[in-house]
Amino acid sequence: MKRLYANTHEWVIVEEGKDFVVGISDYAQIALGDIVFVNSPSLGDKVTQGESFGDVESVKAVSDLISPVSGKVVAVNDALLNAPELLNSDPLNTWIMKVSGSVNEAELLDEATYLALDKDH
Repeated sequence: MKRLYANTHEWVIVEEGKDFVVGISDYAQIALGDIVFVNSPSLGDKVTQGESFGDVESVKAVSDLISPVSGKVVAVNDALLNAPELLNSDPLNTWIMKVSGSVNEAELLDEATYLALDKDH
């Protein structure tokens, strides 16, 4: 299992071949503050790497979620509808969507590189 990061603070885990799990980084949830709503894609939606797939509303602002992968949404974490704060309490184990498709890993960062971008990570 390999976790990669977008410079927009989303993470992706490669599960099996072309299956990906997507969430947000710890840095993102800290910067957002208390998350009160997650606008996720729907099952079957197409997402494109580098483009918005939804947004997260916090007490501070609404921020776009940028997809680190391209493909078809095969699962959405419905628990976030009633408990969006899960992204605050456990961001690295709380996924937003699962996608079957592809990823251009050259556009993503490994964990060490991502964490080195900013000492606040």
